[in-house]
Amino acid sequence: CEADFQLFTCSQGSCLYFATQTSKSQFLDKARLAREERRGHKEKERAATQIQALIRRFLCRCRLQREIRKEVDDFFATTESGTTKRNALSIFKIARKLLFIFDKDDNLCFLLQRFEKLCRTILSSMEVENEPKVWYVSLALSKDLTIPWLKQIKDVLWVSCEFLKKLKPDIMQDNKLVTLYLTMLVTFTDTSTWKIIRGKGYRHFSILLTNGLARSRPSLSKGTLTAIFTLSLRPVVAANFSDNLLRSFLIHIMSVPAIISHLNTLTPDTHDLMRKFILFVSREEQCSDICVCLEGSHTLCLLGNLIQLGYLNVKVLEQEAGHFVKDLTDMLSYCQRYVSQKKSNLTHWHPVLGWFSQTVHYGLNDSMPLVTKQLQCLWGVPVICTLFCDVLSKKLEVQEPTPAPPPPQPNTLQNNLPVKNLFKRAFQKSASVRNILKPVGGRRVDSAEVQKVCSVCVLYQTALTTLTQIRLQILTGLTYLDDLLPKLWAFICELGPQGGLKLFLECLNNDTDESKQLLAMLMLFCDCSRHLITILDDIEVYEEQISFKMEELITISSFLNTFVYKMIWDGILENANGEKLELFHSVHGWLMVLYERDCRRRFTPDEHWLRKDLKPSLLFQELEKGKKRAQLLLQYIPHVIPHKNDGYDQLRRLPVNSIKGVIRVKFVNDLGVDEAGIDQDGVFKEFLEEIIKKVFNPALNLFKTTNGNERLYPSPTSNIHENHLQLFEFVGKMLGKALYEGIVVDVPFASFFLSQVLGHHHSSFYSYIDELPSLDSEFYKNLTSIKRYDGDVSDLGLTLSYDEDVMGQLVCHELIPGGKTMPVTNENKISYIHLMAHFRMHTQIKDQTVAFIRGFRSIINPEWLHMFSTPEVQRLISGDNAEIDLDDLKKHTVYYGGFHSSHRVIIWLWDILSSDFTPEERAMFLKFVTSCSRPPLLGFAYLKPPFSIRCVEVSDDQDTGDTLGSVLRGFFTIRKKEPGGRLPTSSTCFNLLKLPNYSKKSILRDKLRYAISMNTGFELS
Repeated sequence: CEADFQLFTCSQGSCLYFATQTSKSQFLDKARLAREERRGHKEKERAATQIQALIRRFLCRCRLQREIRKEVDDFFATTESGTTKRNALSIFKIARKLLFIFDKDDNLCFLLQRFEKLCRTILSSMEVENEPKVWYVSLALSKDLTIPWLKQIKDVLWVSCEFLKKLKPDIMQDNKLVTLYLTMLVTFTDTSTWKIIRGKGYRHFSILLTNGLARSRPSLSKGTLTAIFTLSLRPVVAANFSDNLLRSFLIHIMSVPAIISHLNTLTPDTHDLMRKFILFVSREEQCSDICVCLEGSHTLCLLGNLIQLGYLNVKVLEQEAGHFVKDLTDMLSYCQRYVSQKKSNLTHWHPVLGWFSQTVHYGLNDSMPLVTKQLQCLWGVPVICTLFCDVLSKKLEVQEPTPAPPPPQPNTLQNNLPVKNLFKRAFQKSASVRNILKPVGGRRVDSAEVQKVCSVCVLYQTALTTLTQIRLQILTGLTYLDDLLPKLWAFICELGPQGGLKLFLECLNNDTDESKQLLAMLMLFCDCSRHLITILDDIEVYEEQISFKMEELITISSFLNTFVYKMIWDGILENANGEKLELFHSVHGWLMVLYERDCRRRFTPDEHWLRKDLKPSLLFQELEKGKKRAQLLLQYIPHVIPHKNDGYDQLRRLPVNSIKGVIRVKFVNDLGVDEAGIDQDGVFKEFLEEIIKKVFNPALNLFKTTNGNERLYPSPTSNIHENHLQLFEFVGKMLGKALYEGIVVDVPFASFFLSQVLGHHHSSFYSYIDELPSLDSEFYKNLTSIKRYDGDVSDLGLTLSYDEDVMGQLVCHELIPGGKTMPVTNENKISYIHLMAHFRMHTQIKDQTVAFIRGFRSIINPEWLHMFSTPEVQRLISGDNAEIDLDDLKKHTVYYGGFHSSHRVIIWLWDILSSDFTPEERAMFLKFVTSCSRPPLLGFAYLKPPFSIRCVEVSDDQDTGDTLGSVLRGFFTIRKKEPGGRLPTSSTCFNLLKLPNYSKKSILRDKLRYAISMNTGFELS
């Protein structure tokens, strides 16, 4: 029992223990939960209190804002009613309240409207007279309010700057606000308190100015612009043009597109502004820093503004010309590094720079016309006269006038247009003629004067290579003054000990800065002169002799010809790149313009273009070996090769890519019977000449003849033939075949058409207006007289169209879309002249010309003709147009059948040809025996087979060739019977004249004259 009791007791103790432990845990959990609940209640109470505080604060702030807005509205309403004048203190207090809620109020519209009213109220208070207490600025004099007022006005002005950045000047309401805030800035600031717009203020103004000016029609008024410019400039002046502020001003203000041209008047603070800018940018590190910050587009805008400042301040420009030139050259050179010649994934299109490999701000494109107009000041007369003063100050000696060379084909017809004083300029210029400029030497190239001129030339040459899209404008500006280029040539002639050529040839082998500058001068002279001669017509070049005298052009062309030859033959061109390659193309371009002008209308002496020190044998040896210099010579200046010697014959026989097939021809007479004759090229020659004669007959209307000299070109109305284009292609093939076989045909082409066949019209040297006289000299005179018309061209009633009579119907061709409704004016008359020339010589006959060229080039590789000028190719086609040289023919004649040079009949024959026959009859005789009326290009030594004369006793059908008896009888003038009834015959395939042994000279003359006048072929007997 006792044991059982003890066990029970233990069991009860354990249970009690466990019960105690459980209740304790529960107690602790309840206590913890109670604490957390109390904590949660406290946090909720705290959060509720905080939320209530925030709400009360928000409601209080809203109530305060409403009260302030109401107070502000009431204030402005009372002010606008005009019943009460507000003193300065009340304005100060209301401004302080408005600024207090300025950053806290999300109602931007309210702020804009009230701030506008505040500004107007402040400005109105300043206009009240004799009431200092009303003036808002009077608070600055109060001892207690000076500091608060200064802080407030700064806040007001800063808010004005912030709003200026957001406004859009092209919106009328915003434009008014721009004026208002600028007026605030101008009114309440001066040089001592201008720190407000430093730093970010310049950026705000830059954004505002760009938004207002970078457009086709500026949206900022002149007054607004002047205010902004003044605001921006004053801190710079106050800081005595410190580097930091001057840099910021240049980067943010002076880079705004065309800001200088938009300003009505410059402020007095800008009296020495240009000089400060020029001297600051002349420091290389500053110029580089500014260019890098601005990049291409804005650098160009800064450049334009600086150029216009120089244009407006010529005196300062004269004093700082050296620094001015250096600054512009450096800035252009920076842009030039990113100018690309072609489009790529890394380039962007710029309306002035062309393809540009830097970021292009397309938002500035609308303002580029104004920037371009600023850039034009650089080649305007005042700037050119200032920069080239050392050249233009040179006096050219004057001598007695000499008559100008007459045109080759004077035309007595009168112009149809009323032209006033057509030869007025020519008469004035001929009153005194200066001495011809030639190389004389004597001027040191290291002198300050020469260095200055060279640096100016480098500037303009850099502009030409950088501002690619306005290159023609630059060249036109540089050639505007008639005496600049001749005086620059005179300056070049004086350089070095001997003048001219030797100095520049030495520069080619030197890599010094001095040599580069001298070559840049030569390059600029060539580019400008080439442009000038290209735009001048024949009257201005040959009669009026504008800028250059004919003798000077001869001297210049000789200089250029030698310079280009030396660059090629001395191997300089082979390894040329960069500047030297540009130099070559510049000099070569000017040379070829002169050469082509000379080919069209001669002004140089005989053999002027030839290089007598060039041995053709050496040239062709190098060609056969593939020497580069020989190939380049043939490519660029083939005219230096003497064509009238063995060299030409070697050149003519250079191997070609393929040999064209042989054509055999058999003639059929009127009776349908085959004519006698074995084709040894002679029959084919006759066939070719006959077929070409038919197709080039103007009556067929495939080709027309020019007015005056009657040369051939495609007829614009050839489409009356259904297959006219196929016919043109066929004619092109036939002519190409004749040229390929060396057969000359009597087809005189108009030079403008032949130029297109040769592809010259694709050259940058080509000018349609220069070629127009070869089509219609009278039309050319009438057209160019429009350029010289003194009055208003619109009075002539012309439009940009051309009326043509096509088979009795008047057809109007528009030169440009809508041209028939566009009048010709003084502004577009030059364009009209070139459009008309292009239409007459290209557009009208484009399809016919393309078809002809296609056929011609299927036989003749155009590269084969590259070495020839247009007149030379005409000679290749038609032979030498000189009179037949009978002595040359006699010298290269072979005799058969007993004839010899001392034979009586032969003596009679040569005497008849020289004394009794006219030049036309001699040409008919040559055609009778060779099938061509023109002599071979290089003389009868090159006639294959050689011309021969054979004594015959019988008719052609009985002729079996020479026998011993016939030769003896011919030699001793023994006749079987009198041949008086027989006519001379010929075998054109052998260039053979078959001549009976006539007894009298008169019989020979009559029979020969009758034979050559007939069109019968071989059967004439």
